[in-house]
Amino acid sequence: SLPPTTTVDHLRVKRKTAADKAHIDVGFWGGALPDNGADLRPLHEAGVFGFKAFLSPSGVDEFPHLDDDHLARALREIASFDGLLIVHAEDPHQLAGAPQRGGPRYADFLASRPRRAEDTAVARLLEQARRFDARVHVLHLSSADALPLLAEAKADGVRVTVETCPHYLTLTAEEVPDGASEFKCCPPIREAANQDLLWQALADGTVDCVVTDHSPSTADLKTDDFATAWGGISGLQLSLPAVWTEARRRGHTLEDVVRWTATHTARLAGLEARKGAIAPGHDADFAVLAPDETFTVDPAALQHRNRVTAYAGRTLHGVVRSTWLRGERVLADGEFTAPKGRLLTRP
Repeated sequence: SLPPTTTVDHLRVKRKTAADKAHIDVGFWGGALPDNGADLRPLHEAGVFGFKAFLSPSGVDEFPHLDDDHLARALREIASFDGLLIVHAEDPHQLAGAPQRGGPRYADFLASRPRRAEDTAVARLLEQARRFDARVHVLHLSSADALPLLAEAKADGVRVTVETCPHYLTLTAEEVPDGASEFKCCPPIREAANQDLLWQALADGTVDCVVTDHSPSTADLKTDDFATAWGGISGLQLSLPAVWTEARRRGHTLEDVVRWTATHTARLAGLEARKGAIAPGHDADFAVLAPDETFTVDPAALQHRNRVTAYAGRTLHGVVRSTWLRGERVLADGEFTAPKGRLLTRP
């Protein structure tokens, strides 16, 4: 997605591009880079919801990661206007020290992205957030070993929120076939025992949100070599039924799913006065769901431009009949109306 949203000029380009194409209401996050500290406040004033940063190499040259010094500088600046930093938390030194074998074996890929890489990066982030009284958010947590650190920090008043993703809650390392890089993401999908602890953390509030982290790619980039294949799960269209399928199996309610995926995510972006609830005064955004009906995932039926999915062949509960935006139906029976989305900014 070029250009990265790291200057106000780049933000204008993206807004102009999206304005006539958005099927839903959409807004932008900024990016925090080693060399764009002077751009952070102007981006905040232009209405971005917060700032994305990587603590390890992102895999794209135009978005370098923050080392400890750059993280401190970015957090100091962002805290000065009470902004929000959202962070891909993996430690580059731990990654460099892990075995890097490459090839089609998922076990080798999993070993190359160990839990300690997440745990170390989360600890670094919490230390700096405490130092500057900064607002931080841990993106796509997959390591359950970091949960005690996060729970302790929350209890101590550190202003931290946490998300995990549908693929960490519904897929397990034990079931990933070798060579099936449609399951590749960073941090990786981990073992079933780890997944159980993520669900427990959702139930007790240590993890606040479930967010898709939708990362599509063309099929040719999903090679059978986990080291070189594109990293990311395409799950936007399937996130609700995937999470609901596993949530109901574990005894959670649809209201729980709504809280994790809608109410808390709207609050994170500062949009809770308009979004994230079916309530008076809010935008009438909702899906009409048949929660007890099932369907089998067929990649050819996806609306994604590139129909690559880790959920192919899975039977899921929850059939979306229609989708409504501000009280107007924008999707029914798999067909979109003309784009009607609006551009959103931080209130």
